[in-house]
Amino acid sequence: MAEVQRRGRPLPPPPARVPPGPPPLRMGPRVQPVDREKIGGHHSDNDFAVRGKEPKDEVQIYTWMDATLRELTDLVKEVAPEARRRDASLSFAFVYPDKRGRFVVREVGRTYSYPNGRRPDSGSKSLSELKFQIGDYLDVAITFQ
Repeated sequence: MAEVQRRGRPLPPPPARVPPGPPPLRMGPRVQPVDREKIGGHHSDNDFAVRGKEPKDEVQIYTWMDATLRELTDLVKEVAPEARRRDASLSFAFVYPDKRGRFVVREVGRTYSYPNGRRPDSGSKSLSELKFQIGDYLDVAITFQ
């Protein structure tokens, strides 16, 4: 009885099954403009010490563990105009609680906004290769040369 009729009309066909793709990329609205005085370094571990009072200049990104730092660089460049500058480099750090509950900021790689063969970077490394854990923060510092 696949074709059940309702008031003389056949039901619409069932929706086509689509294989699941990557999770949607969701970037939250920017709460405040980037404070250009703070550009140039990572947040300190104290900036993450109080739950709910994390740094406000955040962008939420949902991605896969096999995403590379180059892919994340391109995502940051879409929302942060200063990351598009020719002389921009992006430093990535994982922020996570240690065994005592204090946050640790550990730098894991650097990419250039516009890489070339003369300046190798960490762009090919994936989050899983760098030992990123789901739930950790990824802190990105934009610097200029």
